[in-house]
Amino acid sequence: MNTDDTKAAGARALAIDPGERRSGLALSDELGITAQGLETFEGGGPDELVLRVAALVSEHGIAEVVVGMPLSMSGGELEGTRRSRELAARIERECGVAVVLRDERMTSREAERIIAQAGGIRRAGDIDRVAAVLLLQGYLEERSRR
Repeated sequence: MNTDDTKAAGARALAIDPGERRSGLALSDELGITAQGLETFEGGGPDELVLRVAALVSEHGIAEVVVGMPLSMSGGELEGTRRSRELAARIERECGVAVVLRDERMTSREAERIIAQAGGIRRAGDIDRVAAVLLLQGYLEERSRR
């Protein structure tokens, strides 16, 4: 997986908060400054998700994909960690884009808090999408400090 700065002018980044049933997706602006929720992918396994990512790469000119990697609170690996690594490798291989794995601890809890504070209805798909936004925004901010 790539950990370099692959930000190219006009190239966007996509974040995936992967789950077993749903995956939240977020997209950066072309300058790589802000993250916006894109969609919640439902109704398929890893094969369908990789196909959806390939379509988004083509449609939006995505150069980099950030894949959330669940870790335990102590930083240890979980079953989902392996699935995220496998997903990241497939996306890199099949979509031809740089992929970065990023710790996603607490993104879903923070997403729930944000939605509750905004007075929104808490639907699982909303939480996944907001978690992807948080994942991507954190990555973009970290990248801009480098």
